[in-house]
Amino acid sequence: MKTPVTFVGALLLGVSLLAFRSDNPHEAEIKSWHQKRIESLKAEEGWLNLAGLFWLKEGENTIGGNEKNSIVFPAEHSDAFLGKVILKDGKVTFEAAPQAAVQLGEQAVANAELFPYQGKPTVLKHKTLRWFIIQRGDKFAIRLRDLEGTYVKAFKGIETFPITTDWKVKAKFIPTEGKKLTILDITGRSYEQASPGKFVFTIDGKEYSLESVGSKERPHFVFGDLTNKHDTYGGGRFLDAPAPDAEGYTYIDFNKAYNPPCAFTPYATCPLPTKENRLQVAIKAGEKYHGDH
Repeated sequence: MKTPVTFVGALLLGVSLLAFRSDNPHEAEIKSWHQKRIESLKAEEGWLNLAGLFWLKEGENTIGGNEKNSIVFPAEHSDAFLGKVILKDGKVTFEAAPQAAVQLGEQAVANAELFPYQGKPTVLKHKTLRWFIIQRGDKFAIRLRDLEGTYVKAFKGIETFPITTDWKVKAKFIPTEGKKLTILDITGRSYEQASPGKFVFTIDGKEYSLESVGSKERPHFVFGDLTNKHDTYGGGRFLDAPAPDAEGYTYIDFNKAYNPPCAFTPYATCPLPTKENRLQVAIKAGEKYHGDH
C-alpha cells in the first residue's frame, strides 16, 4: 500500500510545482531570457572569446604567433607567421604566408578582401582563432576571437538581483526625430548616433527618462544608475524594450538590464551612458558585477 501513496504524493508535488511556475510567468520569462543570454555569451559569436583588439597602421601589418610580427596572436594557438593584413585607403585585404593554414569558411585561403563587407564581417580562421575587421571612426582594427581563450574558460555565470515586477515600469515614448546623440566609448572615442526618441517613466513617484538608440520598433538603452561601481558594472548597463503600442506606451523591464561586453573582456569598445541616461536612482534589478570596476 505504501507504493501507491508515494506515487500519489509525487504527483501532487509535481502539480504543486507546476502551479508555482504558472503563478510566476514573469519570473519564468526572465529566467528563460537570462539563460539565452548566457548561451549567447558562450557562443562562437559571443563576447567571452574575444582575445585581442589590434589597431591597424596604414600599409602592411604582419600577423602570427611569433613576436617578430607587428600584430602578435596567442602563440599557443597560432603558427608563427600567418600572413599580412593590408590597410590601404580604407580598404583591408589579407595575404596568407606560404603554407599558412588560414581558412575562409571551410576553404583554405591565400587572399581575401576583409573590408568593406556586405552584411556580416568576413571572418578568417586558424585553429581556435577567428578574426575580422571593425571600424571605429576613421580607425580600423582586427578583432580576434579564441574559442579556447582565457575568458571563456574562466566564466562562471552572472549573478543577478532578485526578480520582481516592481522593476517592470510603464514608459511613454516621446519622439525626437532627427536628434543625434554624441556617444563616448570606453576607449575615449566619440561618435554620433541617431535617437528615435526618449522614454519617460516613474519610479517611486519620481519621473525619469532614457534616451534610446536603434529604432522606435527596437529601442535600445545604455544607462547608468547609482548601483554602478558598487553592485553593477561601473560603465553602466544595456537594456532593450518592446516597441511602443499605438498610444505610445511600452514596458521597460529592468530585470533584463545586462552588462556590456566590456564587463567580460578588455577587447571590446563599449559605449558609455550619455549624461541624460545617468539615472539618479539605484536600479536594483538585472545583472550584477563584482569584477574590476
